[in-house]
Amino acid sequence: MDGIAERLVRGRVYYGWIIAAVTFLVLLSAAGIRSTPGVLIIPLEKEFGWTRATVSLAVSINILLYGLFGPFAAALMDRFGVRLVMIASLGLVAAGVGLTTAMHAAWQLVLLWGIVVGLGTGTTALVLGAYIANRWFVERRGLVMGLLTASAATGQLIFLPMLASVVVNHGWRNAAVIVSAVALLMIPIVAFIMRNDPSDIGLRPYGAPPEGPETPRGPTTGNPVTAALASLGRGFKSRDFWLLAGSFYICGASTNGLIGTHLIPASMEHGIPEVAAASLLAAMGVFDLIGTTLSGWLSDRWDSRYLLCWYYGLRGLSLLFLPYALGTQFLALAAFAVFYGLDWVATVPPTVRLTADIFGKRNVGVMFGWIAASHQLGAATAAFGAGAVRTWLGSYQVAFMTSGLLCLLAAGLVIRIGQASRGDLVRHRPAEAGASI
Repeated sequence: MDGIAERLVRGRVYYGWIIAAVTFLVLLSAAGIRSTPGVLIIPLEKEFGWTRATVSLAVSINILLYGLFGPFAAALMDRFGVRLVMIASLGLVAAGVGLTTAMHAAWQLVLLWGIVVGLGTGTTALVLGAYIANRWFVERRGLVMGLLTASAATGQLIFLPMLASVVVNHGWRNAAVIVSAVALLMIPIVAFIMRNDPSDIGLRPYGAPPEGPETPRGPTTGNPVTAALASLGRGFKSRDFWLLAGSFYICGASTNGLIGTHLIPASMEHGIPEVAAASLLAAMGVFDLIGTTLSGWLSDRWDSRYLLCWYYGLRGLSLLFLPYALGTQFLALAAFAVFYGLDWVATVPPTVRLTADIFGKRNVGVMFGWIAASHQLGAATAAFGAGAVRTWLGSYQVAFMTSGLLCLLAAGLVIRIGQASRGDLVRHRPAEAGASI
């Protein structure tokens, strides 16, 4: 073990919290990278003459691969270790974003930002947070998952206003260079500090009872692609999997695919300057940080199905309000930012918990990876669909209203989880910390 990690292990703070902190930083950086297209859409349209639908296609492919690669990334972590996979991912992202500064054709945007960056960020996705929380924590899993999920909010809070200011004052290429440099900066941090499992450094998961044999959790030896596809086959046989995946599809279609990609250009079309619009989206991140962390705490204590029902219902109402907010004064849009921000990714901790309850904590990485893939499929649909609707109709109103209605549908789906196949669901017992995510 290298000297830095050894000193940290011997410190008073449980090393899993340090692992969680590094994971938070990586997910924060990935969130900043993922949020960048929102401030690049209009500059790319102006420089290259590309339509909103063309740029949205690249973003859509990026989001789709970001989700679809998640379960395979989890299987690769099982096979080769989380540290090696994270380093490869950050290197791929840095290369893809850096090369966009030299592009001059739409197909290059699709290749670099859509495929290369999509595959790279797909490894540092929601599945990474679930993987770390389940390997390193028995107690406080819900809280840890909430904090790691909230890193997306913190990432956009830090990056969006800065990137928007750089785009306005220095051009979009300089913004891309900054994003690439951030990814490169994270590589040595991950290399020195990250570890795959508590047993690698002679520890047990946080809150695990000291008695009893240590469960070996070293790298697997099977084919990671086969393992990921086998888990998908298992999910296909469960109605609860379809309910989770279907509701999470709608979650993606109503968050990063729609609001994360199109709120800034939609705001600019209503007379709000780009930096102000980016700051509004970043402010939503502040409330998302609060809401998602609180959601993780609640998922350790309340029935996750009812939490999800409330989250989707309230999100649907806020999206139905958005066209009105855009057409009025800035105060109404600020009210939307607060209300929607609290709910942005609050759905993740209870969804991860339900996944673990149904499929087991050992399988949560790959199984949640497939459910998260559904989330990103919904996000990709919304990213391209909203851009196409804007190109055809000249307005985002239909896209926002449709997404709001879908959220109300999701509220009805999640309440049925566990009712159709009770044999699959381990009933929630708040007193047992080991039952959490």
